[in-house]
Amino acid sequence: MRKIIQSLLAASCLVLLICAPTLATYASIDFDAWLKELKVEALAVGISQDILELAFRDISAPLQQVIDLDRNQPELTQTTEEYIGNRINDRLVAEGRTMMKRYPTWLRRVEERYAVPKQFITALWGIETRYGKYTGSFPTLHSLATLSYDGRRSSFFRQELLVALQILDSGRIPLKRMRGSWAGAMGQCQFMPSSFQLYAVDGDSSGRINLTSSIPDVFSSIANYLQRVGWQSDQTWGHQVALPENFDTSLSGLETPLPLTRWQNLGVKRINGTTFPMPSSVASLILPDGPEGPAYLVYDNFHTLLKWNKSNAFAIAVGILSDHLADQ
Repeated sequence: MRKIIQSLLAASCLVLLICAPTLATYASIDFDAWLKELKVEALAVGISQDILELAFRDISAPLQQVIDLDRNQPELTQTTEEYIGNRINDRLVAEGRTMMKRYPTWLRRVEERYAVPKQFITALWGIETRYGKYTGSFPTLHSLATLSYDGRRSSFFRQELLVALQILDSGRIPLKRMRGSWAGAMGQCQFMPSSFQLYAVDGDSSGRINLTSSIPDVFSSIANYLQRVGWQSDQTWGHQVALPENFDTSLSGLETPLPLTRWQNLGVKRINGTTFPMPSSVASLILPDGPEGPAYLVYDNFHTLLKWNKSNAFAIAVGILSDHLADQ
């Protein structure tokens, strides 16, 4: 009987996703009961009782605003052109160039240590939080608890919540500093708890990782993440391109890389008219808004950016901003 009920609930969730559901729609059990089950699991993986009491002291119900924001992410509701147009402008580029002039020593040190170009470090910083201006004010644990309780991606966020509790229990981040985006990302580089656990770096050797206010920690953590997940130091991210008339769009897709020489023979050209900088490289053609939208040839580093955020629009935005910052 229980399996039948669970199957019915799962089916209901799929239907209700289309209908902009309220939070209550997704609750298969009462929030208090769900929270008790979570605490049992947390205790089983080694979280102390004292930390659990501290962590959930002020959490008695999910946050409806978090669910609303999750349902209306710009990566899901905007075209790539809209997404980029809403983020990259002359002011963001100018601010990025100012930041590169403000922190030349740290950017050079981090670039040399991790073999990640400073313009990509700065671009990720800019796209994520506008160079640290907007890091978010949502209580991380409350956001993660809400998204864990919700049915859309509960498994992913439940694991992030458990990691956040481990971080809190270890003392690496105090509760008062566990604030960030509605989705649980923290600090100026917006690391999820698992990313913090795996890739955050004490760049200034202070003895504590501080992604809220330590610029060396932010830069080092961004670069360490990219390096560890596969950044290729001899590549850029990609290029916007123009396609010839009647181009065979079946060749597009990240799963069909071809040598740049092949793309050139097919009539694919950079929109700025310059030659491709690495003619011996392999690239994939992507059409994120369909055949009538912009086209891009992208390299392995584009895949690396997708590991940060699984959104073509996000990765393209980071790449375009990095190009602007590299041109200063």
